[in-house]
Amino acid sequence: MAHPYPLREIARQAGLSEATVDRVLNERGGVRPGTARAVHRAVTELDRQRTQVGLVGRSFMIDIVMQAPERFSSAVREALEAELPLLQPAVLRCRFHLRETGPVRELVATLDRIARRGSQGVLLKAPDVPEVTAAVARLVAAGVPVVTLATDLPATGRLAYVGIDNRAAGATAAYLTAQWLGDRPGSVLISLSSGFMRNEEEREMGFRGIMRGLRPRRALVEIDEGQGLDAAQYHLVRDALARDPEIRAVYSIGGGNVATLEAFEAAGRECAVFLAHDLDQDNTRLLAAHRISAVLHHDLRQDMRQACRIVLRAHGALPPAGPVRPSAIQVVTPYNMPPETGDTVGAPAGGPG
Repeated sequence: MAHPYPLREIARQAGLSEATVDRVLNERGGVRPGTARAVHRAVTELDRQRTQVGLVGRSFMIDIVMQAPERFSSAVREALEAELPLLQPAVLRCRFHLRETGPVRELVATLDRIARRGSQGVLLKAPDVPEVTAAVARLVAAGVPVVTLATDLPATGRLAYVGIDNRAAGATAAYLTAQWLGDRPGSVLISLSSGFMRNEEEREMGFRGIMRGLRPRRALVEIDEGQGLDAAQYHLVRDALARDPEIRAVYSIGGGNVATLEAFEAAGRECAVFLAHDLDQDNTRLLAAHRISAVLHHDLRQDMRQACRIVLRAHGALPPAGPVRPSAIQVVTPYNMPPETGDTVGAPAGGPG
């Protein structure tokens, strides 16, 4: 396997011994397929971070552990890798541990491996369950700075949370939904990916609180555990539409929006107002096509920059700073999409509602 990196760099990136990496690269056998994949993935990650690898400065290895749909974890990864070259003279290198779903024990095993192996920082998006809380506490006890991303784990001793004020985001979604639906009858579908993600719980609470004040008679219908994945989401939405013929708006907290719209179309139903989160690839296309009403978005690159700086400060590589403030919430419509998401959008078939 051709590559320009020293064996020790690949071993460090993969979290394996040099001897194991040597066996994989020279195809000597006796290595499990998963271990071989980890070595090849490490070389690919070094290729992606080639600019950083070549910089002169103090070097830090951090781990990014995320449970999220691939479309979101990819957006986070792209944002982080765009920020890495701007952190000079420090050099941050990243190992990625990304999963869409799976047993909690596997996520805990990943965190425990990092604690045993060592890391100079962990950026974490994970469900708020006791097993994960205990694993993060073990990381902190091992001297590893932990920064939570998008969803918080406040009982873990993590160093900081980076992301939006999720309750305020839910309140904003309720305000917009109430304005656009007005006095027309109809229920609102609230869609979560999981009942164990604190950020989603906070968004839901913010939404329900404001909707209760603005439109107290408006029925709210909740679905969850679709994990933001289209296959599961489609069936959950289809069943909800069959149970409640009055649903005519959606607040999508957890994603799977292509499938949600497909379920409306299959049922021959109109979705008059659709609020979503994050300008990932799916939502960008849907918004440009005027198939969703607005997206509550925030600057992922700014979040990644903030998270990396927190880790650097923990190691004394940057001077202390004040408390971390929540990221600004942007309400993005088809008419104010950021330039990088596309130069133009088509004419709408109609506004929200």
